[in-house]
Amino acid sequence: MKLQFILVALVIGVVGFAAPSLAQRGGRGSSGGGYGPLGIPSSGTDTAGNKYADYLYGVVKELNKDSMVLTKTKVGPDQTFKFNKNTKFIHDGKNSSFESLKVGDEVWVDADEDKKTGDFTARKVVTGVFAMPSS
Repeated sequence: MKLQFILVALVIGVVGFAAPSLAQRGGRGSSGGGYGPLGIPSSGTDTAGNKYADYLYGVVKELNKDSMVLTKTKVGPDQTFKFNKNTKFIHDGKNSSFESLKVGDEVWVDADEDKKTGDFTARKVVTGVFAMPSS
């Protein structure tokens, strides 16, 4: 009788802890569910949500030919990103240029961090409408 009680309590405990976790993930386990930084469901490997999941979102506060300052980032304070000759600019899913950026733009940035100085250099700056891959 004690063994049955312990087993039932164990099962209820496991279900009690697992159910909220699965509900947050859309019931798909650890491999999917939720929303990416673009507010697009990130349940598959080919979604824009997954494609830009590691990018940093922000709004351009200051802009010059060598760098930009983003506000409203997930790290809190304003964040500066330097540009170099290898920085790529993407607008509406197509190659673009620095000239297409303006203060107030919402951007997603893929960047490298200099471990010694802590400075960020933008590898890719993405703006505009994001084209979803065809299924």
